[in-house]
Amino acid sequence: MSHPEPVRPPTPGAPGRSSTEIRRDIVAQREDLGRSVEALRVRVGELTDWRRQIREHRRELITAAAVAGFVVGGVIALRRRR
Repeated sequence: MSHPEPVRPPTPGAPGRSSTEIRRDIVAQREDLGRSVEALRVRVGELTDWRRQIREHRRELITAAAVAGFVVGGVIALRRRR
């Protein structure tokens, strides 16, 4: 019983490409990678900007603080009754 050859994902470009074509592809991939890294850097900066997060989620934070206050107040009130 023979085993089929593993299927490899297709690689960009055709076999037997010239060195100029390979260099052009490398340059294009480096440029794409640079743009991706810069976009990622901007996105990480946005997500870790806590002041911006507070501005954008003010209502949710106020609601969460109110709920936490009621919970803490309720726990303290129950402990004092004992």
